[in-house]
This record gives sequence, C-alpha cells and structure tokens, in this order.
Amino acid sequence: MLEIKKFIFNPFSENTYVLWEKESLECMIIDPGCSDEDEEYELFDFIESNNLKPKYLINTHCHIDHILGVNSVLNKFKIKYFAPEKDLPLLEHAISQAEMFGLRIDEIRKPDEYLSEELILKIGNEKIRCLYTPGHTPGEYCLYSDSNKICITGDVLFQQSIGRTDLWGGNFEQLLKSIENKLLTLPDEVVIYPGHGDVSTIGEEKKFNPFLKNLG
Repeated sequence: MLEIKKFIFNPFSENTYVLWEKESLECMIIDPGCSDEDEEYELFDFIESNNLKPKYLINTHCHIDHILGVNSVLNKFKIKYFAPEKDLPLLEHAISQAEMFGLRIDEIRKPDEYLSEELILKIGNEKIRCLYTPGHTPGEYCLYSDSNKICITGDVLFQQSIGRTDLWGGNFEQLLKSIENKLLTLPDEVVIYPGHGDVSTIGEEKKFNPFLKNLG
C-alpha cells in the first residue's frame, strides 16, 4: 500500500510529494520545489524521521518551481533521477528560469534516465506507471498507481482547473487531448494530486471542471 505526503514550497506554492510503500519504506520524491534551507530541512526531516528509503527523484516536468530542490535532493541522497527528455531545454536553462523570478539555482545535471510510458517505477511491491501528458510543457508525465487509485498530475490537471499553456512549449489543444485520452479514461474514484492546490478525483473533475465540459 502506498502513502503520500504533500509539502507546499517556494514562492509559487508548489506541491512537492513524497510517495512511499508502507512495508518496505522505499519512497520516491516528486517535483522537489524546496527553495531554502528551512524547506530542505522540512523535506529531509520527514524522510529521515519516518525511516524512509529514497529510491527515485522524479520531475513530472521541469518548470523552475518544480526543480528548485533537485540539487539538494541529489546531494543528500544516492538516488536515481528521472525527468522528461522533451523538457531538457527547461532543465538546461534552469539558471535563467530562476533569474526571471529573482531566484537562484545552480546548474542541474542531466537525469539518469528519461521518463517514458514503457517505464514502470517500483517501490516495494507497488508499481507506478508513467502517463505521457504534454501540453503544459512538451514532455510532462503524470504518475499513476492503478492498485492504489492515485495519480500525481503535475501541472496538467488541477482541482477545477488545468495547466497554463502560455509558457514555452505550451499547447492548449494538446493539453486537452492529454487530459481526455490519458486522465479522463481513469476510474472516477482515482484521487488526483496536482502540482498546486488541493486534491480532487477524476469523477469530480468530470463534473465540475469548467475546462473539461466537452471532454470525456
């Protein structure tokens, strides 16, 4: 069984997640947005005080608010780093992304491996699928556990909203197709954990999300 913990970090109120399997205590850190020492301490203290065993670092996409803590996580843990290949330009321009918002970040190394729909991420006995959902960025992925009925949706799908598409590589029609074909086909009871804001479910978004009125 999977457990999940949300942290709200940085000036963008970005949701960083730790997802772990209860028996093995293996975990993955998803979109670490910690932007100062206090936020780093909050994340690392939770992991260490719960005896979690970090296995993966995952970026659903590579906008600055989701990558601010990548270096600190990689420096802290011996952990395998995954990100979308098509978001590499964002990762390679992390420093200039940060400067646009008056933030600082050091250069981030390339991921150890790229996310793909063929990739199955395993923590303990649980398997996490990667769903390719471009539109907010060219390479974004959502992370889905069928057995636990949870989906980490990054900045693709929010509670009664969707990701913005006016930034580099954004495409509104592509985003809607990603949501329709990859997320609205999931069971209604699936709980979504977005990159900002509160949790929801696929069923609730089908009913109440104004951007999805003509989808699904």
